[in-house]
Amino acid sequence: MTKADLIDEVAKVSNLTKKESETIVNTVFDNITDALAKGDKVELRGFGSFRIRQRNARKGRNPKTGSSVSVPEKRVPFFKVGKRLRELVNT
Repeated sequence: MTKADLIDEVAKVSNLTKKESETIVNTVFDNITDALAKGDKVELRGFGSFRIRQRNARKGRNPKTGSSVSVPEKRVPFFKVGKRLRELVNT
């Protein structure tokens, strides 16, 4: 499912225009992104939670040349699936 598919589905279910649905979907995604950028956790009960994880610096390997490269530490988004979604996917 793409973002456009999601917008179409919201418009169909809610009897809103596609433009109004697009605003809603973009607002939700923007708020999740902003919260993660601040380091906050976003929890959607039954669906899952988003949070930021810290990756330590490490030595990596360039797959093209085989040479060793230094990979700096970084923060990455992480999604942990909720119990209800996990059960729905596994049935």
